[in-house]
Amino acid sequence: MSNHKKILELRKQYLSPSLSLSYEDPIHIVRGEGQYLYDAEGLRYLDAVNNIQHVGHCHPKVMSAAMEQNALLNTNTRYLDKTIVRYAKLLTKKLPDGLDVCFFTNSGSESNDLALRIARCITGSKETIVLDGAYHGHLSSLIEISPYKHNAPGGESPPDFVYSIPRPDSFRGIYRGDNCTADYVNEVKKVIYKINDSSKTLSAFFVEALMGCGGQIVLPEGFLKKSFELVRKSGGLCIADEVQIGFGRMGTDFWGFETCGVIPDIVTLGKSIGNGHPLSAVVTTKEIADQFNNGMEYFNSYGGNPVSCAIGEAVLHVIEDEGLQENAEIVGSYLIEELFKLQSKYTFIGQIRGQGLFIGIELISNTDTLKPNKTLAAKIVNQMKDAGILISIDGPDHNVLKIKPPMVFNLENANELVINLKTIFNKNYDS
Repeated sequence: MSNHKKILELRKQYLSPSLSLSYEDPIHIVRGEGQYLYDAEGLRYLDAVNNIQHVGHCHPKVMSAAMEQNALLNTNTRYLDKTIVRYAKLLTKKLPDGLDVCFFTNSGSESNDLALRIARCITGSKETIVLDGAYHGHLSSLIEISPYKHNAPGGESPPDFVYSIPRPDSFRGIYRGDNCTADYVNEVKKVIYKINDSSKTLSAFFVEALMGCGGQIVLPEGFLKKSFELVRKSGGLCIADEVQIGFGRMGTDFWGFETCGVIPDIVTLGKSIGNGHPLSAVVTTKEIADQFNNGMEYFNSYGGNPVSCAIGEAVLHVIEDEGLQENAEIVGSYLIEELFKLQSKYTFIGQIRGQGLFIGIELISNTDTLKPNKTLAAKIVNQMKDAGILISIDGPDHNVLKIKPPMVFNLENANELVINLKTIFNKNYDS
């Protein structure tokens, strides 16, 4: 029996069937370096999808920081330690003035759950606004505010205190085109009126500045700024979920919310913050943190441990020292430009969208109805894997090719990606 087959059988025997595998013929990855992954047969894959390994797989400076700190000390936050305060200071310097108090956790889901808890404590309310198609994590509290999950197979209707506004998608949303901002803002306004009319108060607007699992949706210009104004006027808090899009991936800005010209009350961080190590954070204002300090201690067994903080610090230094935010802007802009050239040749490409190194290619089967082409998307992803390039699928209709590589992804890699996409698009055109 081959090792590949044996692992598959053991996985079926000992792991939950709800854990998915990528690709029709799953790959057995044994090593990673930079923007490349290597399988058990020695084949190399260009990784164009793993945004968690933000500064590249097994970056030597990140690995060194982890090993050095682990050999010295790893304990919890009830003891004084310079690592956590040094990292918190460095991290908050990357955020707008006022967002300067950190809570450390171990996953984006933990951070988002804590952000909800803080907002509910401060406002005394659970009423929460989210975008349709949004995903904010796998905990029960987050499935409730994630239409991407609770509207999908196996999901249940959300509680009455969760309000979804239509996904602000200028391509296939209920309002389309370049002038749809006011219509989507009005949807937020209608929900706030509904909450107020029922003698309740708004707790929070939980949002990604650029939707991830929603299909790499770039929000209409001005939507977030005007929505934040409405939320704050009604007494609610604005929470920016930066788990998928933060840490320079946008290129022009370090954070997704900065591309929309807003400053949230609470920011949640995860995934790329630790380059694959379980580290995440919530950052907020001193005023909010002081109000949350209501007598119930916040303690996290592993959150903010010295090893995690040393890794987080190393990631920030690598982003700065290697110019990875600038790289995201240069390579991302070039890649999007090249993808637009492909769009003009293939009618099954409905839209190219994104920013920096966070890009989506929406596939359709009809240019009039914009019917999502889920089948073609799955086919292309598997064919790209066979060609040695890893991308994935996202969006509520599972028809968006997702490109969000490690930040060391370069112009040569971008060209390789485009050349292979073109070859595979040709293979599937009118097929």
